[in-house]
Amino acid sequence: MKTTHLVSKILFYITRFLAVLYFALAAYSALALTTGWFLNFREGGKYFQICYPFTNHPLMLGDYNTPYIIFEFLSPLSLYGLFFLLISNVFKVFFQPKLFTQNGITHLRQFYLANLFIPGIVILLSSIFVSLDNEVAIFIVLHFMLGIFAYFLAAIFKQGLSLQNEQDLFI
Repeated sequence: MKTTHLVSKILFYITRFLAVLYFALAAYSALALTTGWFLNFREGGKYFQICYPFTNHPLMLGDYNTPYIIFEFLSPLSLYGLFFLLISNVFKVFFQPKLFTQNGITHLRQFYLANLFIPGIVILLSSIFVSLDNEVAIFIVLHFMLGIFAYFLAAIFKQGLSLQNEQDLFI
């Protein structure tokens, strides 16, 4: 069990760092695109470059049109920030002193609901405004499968909590 604690703690910190990084990039990009700070344009305003702060070195590139910026640039950055935040909460469950808790079930539930529904809803809304690549379907299927796996894991945790509570009553 010590290995599980160690691996889950390492994964927690990695995924929490990635969540902060994605959220920071989304916020920085939104700030740059709305204010024009650290923003360059290419080919007569057709493309944008968001530069590293206080430099002219490009950090991120994209098409300069509103549907692209919202649905293909800011949404994925923000949603993957959310994904890594939710999965870091799941990893946190595995290094707690008690494995089967209501808090752990809640984190698993949030993770599987987000993976089951958010990608499909966002892709459906995005497809109204922008044309999507065929590779997007692969991401939807992967997130859906991850959501199903987390659903089963949450069911196992729920059963474990029930057994743990029964055991506590007998002692």
